[in-house]
Amino acid sequence: QVQVVESGGGLVQPGGSLRLSCAASGSGFSIYAINWYRQAPEKEREWVASITYSGATNYADAVRGRFIISRDAAKNTGDLQMNSLKVEDTAVYYCRINTVYWGQGTQVTVSS
Repeated sequence: QVQVVESGGGLVQPGGSLRLSCAASGSGFSIYAINWYRQAPEKEREWVASITYSGATNYADAVRGRFIISRDAAKNTGDLQMNSLKVEDTAVYYCRINTVYWGQGTQVTVSS
């Protein structure tokens, strides 16, 4: 019954910024943790960032210092702010809620 929807992807030039959002819905549902992943063409799925139930954040080395993960538990939403984007950030980005609930993905393309 839980649905997860990502939004905010698009086309951006290198050095630009995008903000991805992850919205979860379902009767009695609450967000405890969020993980963001990405998958580039012909690449394996890669973990990007996480925020735990306690609010602790973690980032992959490739994005640390450029991406910021956050959440609003009251609204059952989470964001991934992406700054100083690089061409290698191009991928489909997915959020995972409470370990098992996945969104459909949103395309991020960084191109000059």
